[in-house]
Amino acid sequence: MTGATRTARDRARAELAHEIKAAARRHLAAEGAQQLSLRAVARELGMASSALYRYFPSRDDLLTALIVDAYNAVGERAERAVESAGPAEHPRAAWRGLCDAVRDWARAHPHEYALIYGSPVPGYQAPEHTLAPFARVPFALLRILRDSGQEFARPSGASALPGPLAAQLQTVVEASGLDVPPQVLARALFAWTGVFGIVSFELFGQLAGSVDPADPFFAYAVERHADLLGLA
Repeated sequence: MTGATRTARDRARAELAHEIKAAARRHLAAEGAQQLSLRAVARELGMASSALYRYFPSRDDLLTALIVDAYNAVGERAERAVESAGPAEHPRAAWRGLCDAVRDWARAHPHEYALIYGSPVPGYQAPEHTLAPFARVPFALLRILRDSGQEFARPSGASALPGPLAAQLQTVVEASGLDVPPQVLARALFAWTGVFGIVSFELFGQLAGSVDPADPFFAYAVERHADLLGLA
């Protein structure tokens, strides 16, 4: 078999895998992750189920592929926003860019957002190789904090961490090799979960009748989290 033939087959395989995932996302939007079915996806594409199994041997394998794609998509958006703002020179602008990128992606892809940040799919256990894509957004945030230097490290009014929390975060720092102290990681987690909490409330209709549309509230929350982080 020639190299050109292998390349053509690889390209055809990649294109069909892309079509399978696109069909799966449509089913995800229509029926939810719990109802995702390889047979239904195969029927939509006019494929035999046995042919689809050669690409994704199980429903969980297909779910994993969708999860990895979603994490990478929102992670890439966040990284581009941070890079374009210049995290060292403009850390607060980089933080705003990251938050807006996450929210914009979530509103454009609500079903994929729900897949990765919503309720867990019963019986599904994410494999270890989903961790690196998952970490792209928090690592983009940590880049802002590291690049902003001492200005970030000692925000005014910071209090000591409670003992159990300090121990938890120290374990995370040591296990992951993060070049940040536990106090920095605590504030990063606080800001990260706060932003994603607002996005989730907005997407899942929990802000209806109060701060809806949520643009002013989201902008206000982003700035107050930036204050907590000590970003100039």
